Amino acid sequence: MGVAIRAASEEDRELVVGLLDTAFQDDPVSRWVFPGDEHRRTAHPRLMAAFTDIVLAEGRVDVTEDGTACALWLPVPDGEHAAEEDADGPAELRAEVDPENERVELIGRLTADIHPAGRAHEYLWMIGVAPERQGQGLGTALIASVLDRCDREGLSAYLEASSARSRALYERLGFQPIGPALDLPAGPQMWPMWREPRG
Repeated sequence: MGVAIRAASEEDRELVVGLLDTAFQDDPVSRWVFPGDEHRRTAHPRLMAAFTDIVLAEGRVDVTEDGTACALWLPVPDGEHAAEEDADGPAELRAEVDPENERVELIGRLTADIHPAGRAHEYLWMIGVAPERQGQGLGTALIASVLDRCDREGLSAYLEASSARSRALYERLGFQPIGPALDLPAGPQMWPMWREPRG
């Protein structure tokens, strides 16, 4: 049985923010950005809301029809860097989300620094699956639907894996690590990964 997927709209904003917040509360990178459990419970949803707003405005948010998984994609045009348009973006995000937390800004700058430039691609910014539905193929279905389009259009795809588990999933879908892993200061690793279109 296939997974029904649709494009999210503004009406889905709270659903998407809630999914991402729940899915990433215990993610190694989220725990690094917000190291205190109580602080993470209050500040993390604001970061997920900011990410959701950016992608609803500039990209595409896909959700499963049952509302238990979502994926945030940004198109990156040929010759542009994903963060080139707004060098102040990480600082503005920090000011909006958690002004005293320098890691909110730092993670944005570090991931922008490793993001490949020079070729058009789809950037999988985030994908979240409700914890009780993880391991049931929803994330794979969300990603595969966009990768199928990438293959038809000859378009590459890029992401940063934030855990060994997600890295293994992405490798099964054809992504390969590019360059060295990003070592967050006194924190976990992230793996930049690229997928060439399949003919």
